[in-house]
Amino acid sequence: MLQQFFENPLFLVVFVPVLLFTIAIHEYAHARMADYLGDPTGRLMGRMTINPLAHIDLFGLLFLFLFGFGWGKPVPFDPFNLKNPRRDAAIISLAGPVSNFTAAILCSFLLKLITFFPLGIISTIGSPVLQIIISFNILLGVFNLVPIAPLDGFKIVGGILPEKKAHEWYQLERYGIIFLLVLIMPVGRTSMLTLLIMPIIDFLTRLLI
Repeated sequence: MLQQFFENPLFLVVFVPVLLFTIAIHEYAHARMADYLGDPTGRLMGRMTINPLAHIDLFGLLFLFLFGFGWGKPVPFDPFNLKNPRRDAAIISLAGPVSNFTAAILCSFLLKLITFFPLGIISTIGSPVLQIIISFNILLGVFNLVPIAPLDGFKIVGGILPEKKAHEWYQLERYGIIFLLVLIMPVGRTSMLTLLIMPIIDFLTRLLI
């Protein structure tokens, strides 16, 4: 991904704003859902905003530039404020990827609209920008559904499992970052995580673009 910055400086102009707002939408959705379910922690910390500055995680941003996968600053929530902590934690976690897929679908409709009804320079500029927005939202949505802590998929699985199995599942949380690093580290010219999720990303991208 870094190579594209050097080959095409204009890529940077489009890439960075799209990337930051994609992450902001994702984290805003977490904060909004947590507040809806009774926990105001995210709102009180100023996370119920689409201002990217409130959601940037430098480590996650670095990973995105280097490996093509990244994340924003996690939105904290207090389980004691939730009626059903395990279930509600899963719903809060699911809200992030759902927001990205929703954004991708809406942009796909716009893309098809300006394709069927050309609007001159608006279509010329808007078409590639919308394609980038769709691609990033699909990437972030699918990546965060991987069931490894600290990604959203981990808590989503925990909310689905029976209580006893969920307790055993959460014991794996401490090892999550190790599992994630192993999956992300390249093996040859790719990584195990890429092999795992790229078919899904490619399918959704072809469907929406």
